[in-house]
Amino acid sequence: MSAFRIPSLRVGRVRPLGPQAVPSAIDKSEVQGPVHAGPLGLEGDEQGDRRHHGGPDKAIHAYASAHYPAWAAELPEAARHFRPGAFGENLVVDGATEATICLGDRWRIGTASLEVSQSRQPCWKLNLRFERPDMALRVQASGRTGWYFRVLEPGVISAGDTARLIHRPHPDWPLARILRLLYRDTLDRDALASLAALPGIPANWQRLLRRRLESAAVEDWNSRLQTPS
Repeated sequence: MSAFRIPSLRVGRVRPLGPQAVPSAIDKSEVQGPVHAGPLGLEGDEQGDRRHHGGPDKAIHAYASAHYPAWAAELPEAARHFRPGAFGENLVVDGATEATICLGDRWRIGTASLEVSQSRQPCWKLNLRFERPDMALRVQASGRTGWYFRVLEPGVISAGDTARLIHRPHPDWPLARILRLLYRDTLDRDALASLAALPGIPANWQRLLRRRLESAAVEDWNSRLQTPS
């Protein structure tokens, strides 16, 4: 797989989310025309919590359009929600999923050069977004998480652009394999050590992998997955 298409480009401003009015920019609107992609993401895009969202390693969020029908079939009562932009994505991706995207992939989209930096770690704001207390856990368990790009070379991206693969340094590490390691085969020491040794691993992942290797235990996911009371 050496190309995919971007049928929709989206940015969002920080707004209140849920009954407690949590600041969030997960509700993103479609953009017509070219948008500049810089080191911190798309022009006009915001994050409600800069400690856990955004930054160079989470500059641009992508989500596979192939997942929307799967979610609608799994949760028919909420089918109306599963449309482009549902998961707070900046790039709606047609023609690629976590099974065909690899960590470290470098892609040319428009005039920008982007690198796959990590898969998304779902958080409780998805519970508020979809009005389901278990939505973040469902996303994690499904492997339909989406992924993040860091921006290597700033440039302009437009809806309708085709992404072209420039370089694939880690073909043995599709994101689907990483998601299995993070959330299913959680204490596979050989795989954890191999992943930790890859160049370009974000600092937060390095810390997570080292803790698992040193403690032989899995970190507590509750604070990330469960909506605060």
